[in-house]
Amino acid sequence: MTDQELAARARAGDQDAFERLVLDNQNKVYSLAVRLVGDREEAADLAQEAFLKAWQNLPSFQGESSFSTWLYRLTTNLCIDWLRRQKRRQETAPAVSLDDEEAGWAEPADWEQDPHRKLEQSERGRALARGLERLPEYQRRPLVLRELSGLSYQEIAQALDLDLGTVKSRIARARLALRKILLEDGNFS
Repeated sequence: MTDQELAARARAGDQDAFERLVLDNQNKVYSLAVRLVGDREEAADLAQEAFLKAWQNLPSFQGESSFSTWLYRLTTNLCIDWLRRQKRRQETAPAVSLDDEEAGWAEPADWEQDPHRKLEQSERGRALARGLERLPEYQRRPLVLRELSGLSYQEIAQALDLDLGTVKSRIARARLALRKILLEDGNFS
């Protein structure tokens, strides 16, 4: 059964059909949220909130795009709202001290595998996350949807309500800007 058929059944009140949609999309929605907000716990909450909103707003889903595209847009909007709230909070919150024992540290490497490789991957991932954070939102969103969520240009255009050419140019510019940021920070050669 296709997503469109499942969505139609869910719109008619079939909870099993909606559960199938959740199971089919939960990993991608969570992954998108993690990439956008950079916090696994918040991403889990936002993914759950996205599915709740999807259930509540199913009657407004017209089926003009795929269910997953509609869900990604819903998730993206929730994450953007969360990021805006965080930014407002950070502007008024005091800086965290390095002496603060509750501030926490990065998770330790998995010692079952090569610790040097894990550390290198972790550093590369953090550098990439910092670079993504420095991109303007209008560039970061399509780049994350393309590179990390694997959406097609057409799906991104539908999810963000943009022209296809705009999506392509923003992604190209975002890649160049991200490369420049990473080079300036000395992370890649």
